[in-house]
Formats: sequence, structure tokens, C-alpha cells
Amino acid sequence: MTTTRQSQDEAQQALTALQALLAEQEQALAQMQAQQREIIQQAQSAFDQQAALLQARASSASERTEEDYKLSLALTLANSAYDALLVVDADNRIIAINDSAEALFNRKRPIGEFLDEVTGVDELNLMVDDAKTNQEETFEEQVNIDRRVYRVRTRVIMRAGNRFIGLAFQDISELVRLNRARRDMVANISHELRTPIANIRLIIESLFHEQDRPKRKQSTSALKAIARETDSLIWLVQELLDLSMIESGQAILRMVDQSMHQLVVDAIERLDEQSVTRQIAFVNQVPPEIQVLADGDHVRRVLVNLMHNALKWSPPGESVFVRAEIDGDVVITSVIDNGPGVPEAHRERIFERFYQVDPSRSGKEGTGLGLAICRHVVEAHEGRIWVESNPDRTDGLGGCFRFTLPLGESVPLAQDGPETSAS
Repeated sequence: MTTTRQSQDEAQQALTALQALLAEQEQALAQMQAQQREIIQQAQSAFDQQAALLQARASSASERTEEDYKLSLALTLANSAYDALLVVDADNRIIAINDSAEALFNRKRPIGEFLDEVTGVDELNLMVDDAKTNQEETFEEQVNIDRRVYRVRTRVIMRAGNRFIGLAFQDISELVRLNRARRDMVANISHELRTPIANIRLIIESLFHEQDRPKRKQSTSALKAIARETDSLIWLVQELLDLSMIESGQAILRMVDQSMHQLVVDAIERLDEQSVTRQIAFVNQVPPEIQVLADGDHVRRVLVNLMHNALKWSPPGESVFVRAEIDGDVVITSVIDNGPGVPEAHRERIFERFYQVDPSRSGKEGTGLGLAICRHVVEAHEGRIWVESNPDRTDGLGGCFRFTLPLGESVPLAQDGPETSAS
């Protein structure tokens, strides 16, 4: 038992260190993002002030020369909150540029030159073209320029019958670096956690077979408790690894036709032991003929996460229903439970990393990673995921998580019925 305790302590210490590091990283990211939002608000205000000034000047444009008009535009750009700004005309020629933009592209007063010749960045031309043809006034993209990462924002400026496009550049290299460092840290620590956890599991299994009969009942209870905690650690490590791989872009989707009914069956089998312990029945109401074009392993992970979440919040003796329906060229899959549901105020943010509605309300804590993984996987399939109340109830309670996947090739309806259950 001493070896078990040491391994368990090592795993707990590693987990505590991981949580502390994650908290520090999240705090640093939150501060940076708050600063970014403030800068963007200031820049938006600067843009609006610029627009008002240009509108006033445009009223007397007939009395001013074109050069004077361009000069006034350039001067209004100079004090913007963004790092660099420039404006192009309908031909993508630069008509105004501030000092920061000149420094960024190492060009002095490139007035009248084409945007792509000055910047050497093809993505900027594409952004300008989108701004010209789309109804929206503002676009935002992440662009690499000279080994640094910039958030580039375009804005349509209509003045005196002329259409101009303003481009604002904000250096977010440090924010990107922090995000990458966080992902690497999570991946590294997760791998380090796997060894002590595996050791604990092996020791537990060996102790189950080596107990003295007089103390068998007491020690079995303790070992089961350790096993449950070990399973929780294994779940956490797997979620950390999955999220790290997905966010880093290393996850490869193998898109083939999959039976959604069978994917649900697989997920039910994965959760069989937990559903029996909590006395929850999973009911598979997905028609056997429904096929999705998807990566089976990743979709199973989504189903397991959503069904595990439903199991966690459902009262003992209840059922969790999984349904699917075809809607045009997509399949909408729903996981429905009779738990407390998700308050409307939290429904938008619940898919964020580490976000939890209120883990203290019933002691059902989690990692805050499962739903973030679901969102990333679904969006990688060009689908969407959302949550609402249980549609089978009128009291607004219960949860219903829905997600879409591309429709695959349908197969003939099976002879047996579409509904299966496990408890």
C-alpha cells in the first residue's frame, strides 16, 4: 500500500501543479485579452471619429482638391489605437498611410502604389476584395507579416460617393505565443501524468488479488475508491491530450460514412459501468439508416462527452435519450437528459475551455474541457453545437445538447426497431 500511496501522491502533485499552471496561463491570457478588447474599442472609437470628421469634410469636397482630401484622411489615421493603418482606393492603390504602417512594411510614403506591391502579403488583397463585395462593413483576419502575427481589420469608408477600404493592423504575436505555450504545457504535463496513473492502476489490480480474507471487505472498498479517482485522472489526462491535439491542428480527420446509430451504441458501451453505478439508462433512438460523413473516433468522443455530461447531471433512475434527424444536407444529433439543464445566461459560454456553470451547486465538478473538445470536433466537421432545454418538458428544465454533422449515404432500414437501451 505504501507504493500505491506514493504513486497516488505523485499523480496528485502533478495534477495540482498542472491546475496551478493552467490557472496562471488563463489569468495571463485573460489580462491580455482584456487589453486587446480595450485597444479594439479605442480603435473603433477612432474609426468612428474619423468617419464623422470625413463626413463633415466631404460636405465641402467640391471646394477642396483631391490631394487636400487625401491629406486630411491621412492625418486622421495618425492617432489611431492600432499599430498601423492604411487606406486603399477602388484600384487597391494606397491613398493614406501612417508612420507605423510605413515602418511595418519598410516603405516610405508609398502613396499611389498598389497594396500587394507594398506589403507583399496576398491575404491583404483578398481581405480588401471581400470588403468591397460583401455587405458587411468590417472584416477581421489573422495574418503573418515578417515572422509576426497581426490581427488585421478592414473597414469600408464611403465618402463623397467614393468607396475606400481602411486596414488596421494589431500585433498579437505575444498572445499567440502564450496560447501555443499553454497548449505545449498541457500536452507535456499530460504525458508526464500518464506513467504514475498507469502504475496506480496496476498496483490496484494486483492488490485486489493479494488481499487477506479478514480485511477483504474493508480493503476492497478502499481500493474501489482509489480506482474511481484513478479513472477520473485518466479521463482528465485524455481530455487534456485531445484538446491539445485538436487546438494545435495536429488532429487528422478521416472522413468516411458512419452509422450514427452504431456510434451511439459504441458510446453507450464505453459508459456502461458508470451508467450501471448511477442507475441511468441510455436510450438509443437514432434510426439505423442515418449515416454521417465524419471521423468515427472523433464523433464517438463527442457522444461520450455529451452522454457522460448528461449522466453526471441526471437523477438516479432517469433515462438519457439520444436522437438524430436529417435536416437538408446535415444530421442533427441530440442528447437529452432530465437534469437541471443549463441556464440561458450560460449557454453561449458553456463550450469555452475550463468554463463551468456552477460546480458548487451539487458537487459535480468536472474539468471544463469536455464541451470545449466537442465544439472543436464539431466545428472541424463544419458543423455547429448548441444547448437548449429538454424539448419533452414544459417546465424549462432538462438539458438538450444538439450538434450537426454532414449527411452521409443512407442505407436500407434494418429489420429490427431503431430503439435500443442500456442501463
